Amino acid sequence: MARLTEAQAGGASVLCFLDLIAFSEGTSTVKGSDDGFNVLYGGSLFQSYADHPRRKLTFPINGKPVTSTAAGRYQLLERYWDAYRVSLRLAGGFTPENQDRIALQQIRERKALDDIKAGRIEQAIGKCSNIWASLPGNSYGQNPHRLEKLLAQWQKLGGAFA
Repeated sequence: MARLTEAQAGGASVLCFLDLIAFSEGTSTVKGSDDGFNVLYGGSLFQSYADHPRRKLTFPINGKPVTSTAAGRYQLLERYWDAYRVSLRLAGGFTPENQDRIALQQIRERKALDDIKAGRIEQAIGKCSNIWASLPGNSYGQNPHRLEKLLAQWQKLGGAFA
């Protein structure tokens, strides 16, 4: 589960959406992980939240090698961690709470918060699809989930529809 409080996130539906992203990215289901917060691209784990792990890893996707520094519950790239750490004035390292704060900011930047709060999840997913490769509607070519699967998971997480 997301580590921000309901008040910090702006509501229970926002926390559900963060959990939906973690499900979609496949991080929250990695065995032995800290609910996905310590998962590297490819599924291995990192040990310290002092900083972004800064590991460049390569794995084949659809027969092509894909190299990424993605890490954490929301698979944040190293360069974005560096930028958001400064712009959001985050202290304390690559902690679960800071990972939540950055994902929340990314959702805000895509103007999807009002959709999430209103239960317009299909629209929110569409608006956020260029951030997370696992969401349908992006051009990353990394096998996104089907929308129906994410909507079913949204309901399992306790999310409501408009």
